[in-house]
Amino acid sequence: MYLPGIILGLTIHEFSHAWTAHLSGDPTSKEQGRITLNPFRHIDAVGFIFLLLAGFGWAKPVQFNEHNLRRKSDVIKIAFAGPLSNALFAMFLSVIFAFSVNISPSYNRTTQVILELLYYAIFINWGLFIFNLIPLPPLDGSHIFFYPLRRFTGLYDALYKYGSLVLFGLLIATALTKINFLPVAGIIRFFADGFLSILGAR
Repeated sequence: MYLPGIILGLTIHEFSHAWTAHLSGDPTSKEQGRITLNPFRHIDAVGFIFLLLAGFGWAKPVQFNEHNLRRKSDVIKIAFAGPLSNALFAMFLSVIFAFSVNISPSYNRTTQVILELLYYAIFINWGLFIFNLIPLPPLDGSHIFFYPLRRFTGLYDALYKYGSLVLFGLLIATALTKINFLPVAGIIRFFADGFLSILGAR
């Protein structure tokens, strides 16, 4: 039930990074064929297996050449495009879900399955929005919040050297101990249920 939402969410996320990088003046993503909604161009096989088996994973990162960007600050714009696309997609799916529920309060098994798929996809995309804003490398939040630190080369390099290990360690610890070291579930539910409530679907 989660699979369609995961595939769609990751595809839209990476497409948005690639498209924004292209609009910002760098042709790398276009040359690599990443400005597409074909999921096979974005899904990383190992990351996808981890996602299914361990509950966390990754897609192929979008590459770009900063020297081609019109402004150095475009790095932040490119980083934010991915999570933002997931938030907008979650809102779009919420509208469809609310509309379907409101016009058809009684529905058959097929309709119920479709609504469940929509519901899971809504939560997944809000999850991608919130999780990727965590300011730890290699998540988008690290590029958004720590970009001003680039002038401090030593600190910035150390952050990216050890930040990924910290994130991976927290994810492994959460999976092994069942203790949530990254308590974002409540925030995700706040956004997901809150927006559905505004639309009258809760």
